[in-house]
Amino acid sequence: MARQSSLALTLRLFACVSLTLVLVACGSGGPEGDASDGKGGISIQNTGSDTMLQVAQAWSEAYGKVNANVSVEVAGGGSGVGIKDLMQGTVDIANCSRKIKPAEFQQAVQNTGKEPKEFIVGFDGIAVYAHPGNPLEDISLEQLAQIYKENGTMTTWSELGASAGFCPSDEIVRFSRQSNSGTYAFFRKAVLDKGDFKLGSRDMHGSKDVVDAVAHTACSIGYSGMGYKTDEVKFLAVKKTEGDKAYMPTIQNVLTKDYPIARPLFIYTLGEPEGEVKAYIDWILSPEGQKLLASEKYVPVGSTDAN
Repeated sequence: MARQSSLALTLRLFACVSLTLVLVACGSGGPEGDASDGKGGISIQNTGSDTMLQVAQAWSEAYGKVNANVSVEVAGGGSGVGIKDLMQGTVDIANCSRKIKPAEFQQAVQNTGKEPKEFIVGFDGIAVYAHPGNPLEDISLEQLAQIYKENGTMTTWSELGASAGFCPSDEIVRFSRQSNSGTYAFFRKAVLDKGDFKLGSRDMHGSKDVVDAVAHTACSIGYSGMGYKTDEVKFLAVKKTEGDKAYMPTIQNVLTKDYPIARPLFIYTLGEPEGEVKAYIDWILSPEGQKLLASEKYVPVGSTDAN
């Protein structure tokens, strides 16, 4: 009887140890390694920039056809959200339409023990959008600043030389982005000279939301990535000063640096990427990945040395 009890205890202990080993093996993954997607494959977690959301989704879908064993889970929320997730070590890749800040870099190191690694994966022009009924064709950086910045003096379309017929109130309705957006941060730096935004703008959650809002608001103006253009809105050509030539936000004008509101697009990882994460980033920077970027109306890496 004692012999049977001893044997039963030994079998139970063996089963517990085996189960523990299985749970440990299944629990390894995430930013520390290649995580399972629950279907026997690898899952890469990718969050961040809304400007980059549509190209990130396109990359994810295309890469799934190249490597069916890898699933890239993409979410937006803004560059600030991606960087926050990276600092907490909960994602493999953060998409960002602005550079990581020194304080964010140090916080990531403090939290995870790893330094963020930066990759430039493309370039983008921040387009200025208007309703198609708006007769205005171009705008200067100074005029944009006077519309958007704190203490800016421009509040009506007639001040810009646009007839008031398309907008009975003549009031400029300003659409902007939320403060966790990389587009918001870059516009503030490039157009407002790091000044504060004027109160009263309608701050939209995503890049597409800005374009949709402008399409349905005759008196409005907004800024967003040039890849979000639809037939329901128009671009305003942008010039540096009143006496300069105005340029549309096109791939060619970003290439030549003639378009004055252009910036790099970044991917960040914690430390040097490894395994499937490295393979995915290598593919993004490959001719195939960059061709897909161009098809989404962004400027490929290698086309310009702008930085």
